[in-house]
Amino acid sequence: MLYFSTRKKGIFQTGLSSLSMADQYESVSLICPPVDHGPAAGHSWFPGPPPPIYSCTLTPELEAKAREELQEKPEWRLRDVQALRDMILKEHPNLRTRLDDAFLLRFLRARKFDYDRALQLLLNYHAGRKAWPEVFQDLKPSTVKHVLDLGFLTVLPRPDPNGRYVLFLRPGKWKPNDYPFVDNVRAIYLTLEKLIQPEETQVNGIVILADYTGVGMSQASNPGPFLAKKVVSILQDGFPIRIKAVNIVNEPRIFKGIFAIIKPFLKEKMAERVSGCSTCLSALHDRTFISTFPVVVFKESLIRHVNNDFRLNASETTKNSTSPCF
Repeated sequence: MLYFSTRKKGIFQTGLSSLSMADQYESVSLICPPVDHGPAAGHSWFPGPPPPIYSCTLTPELEAKAREELQEKPEWRLRDVQALRDMILKEHPNLRTRLDDAFLLRFLRARKFDYDRALQLLLNYHAGRKAWPEVFQDLKPSTVKHVLDLGFLTVLPRPDPNGRYVLFLRPGKWKPNDYPFVDNVRAIYLTLEKLIQPEETQVNGIVILADYTGVGMSQASNPGPFLAKKVVSILQDGFPIRIKAVNIVNEPRIFKGIFAIIKPFLKEKMAERVSGCSTCLSALHDRTFISTFPVVVFKESLIRHVNNDFRLNASETTKNSTSPCF
């Protein structure tokens, strides 16, 4: 069951704090940093039991892929983690963050084991929580139940031929008068936190599939450039996940306007990974990664529950009441 080098001085400001997500041992298994209680009294990453000792779960095939694509060498893995940990403790001693092997590996893999870039990603990860409290305050599945029940997002039942899980978004399901756009961001972020836990996802990355059926001016104009920039910034530079492709289907006529708002904030590599297909999902079935999925998975009756391993259960809450989500 899946649950949800060169060294140079860091350029990010010191003393950043983070808010907490869920206890590592809560039933939803969303693993994040501790609550900000001011400067750390020591270097313990979380109150309570220590995390389990890291044990690699990658298959030999995935280890070979990680070596080729991410410059991850199994014989150097723990040495690299310790090097990143030492940088954090030396250069950012007041940063409230997890320091266990499994957590730091996410950042190293996301930045191909470049210590400096991995450290910057970790700093951005925490800075985003500090800068956007509307998203990260009290962030847990029960607070986005309305988004989860709507079917705004889900994870398709199995990986694509490249081993990448597919995050399926349907922005047309959202009605701006029902709840604010930021709630969608909260639900997406929680799902990403769950997706990134398996090591296979850290190596293979994910694919985003967005079906724009039903998207009109009200949805398109609601977020605006400011929110769009913040979302893109987190996905590109503030979260340890490899987004390998973004596929858009059923684009409305106004999609060019929507993309025009987002494109200035996309890095060149990410912009190149966005592709559109002005047809229905069944047509996409014969194209690229989606060909291994039966068309039936896209039917309304199944779409909400196509991957229960990654579905966020809105009834799940943290077991540690002293450590509320974010």
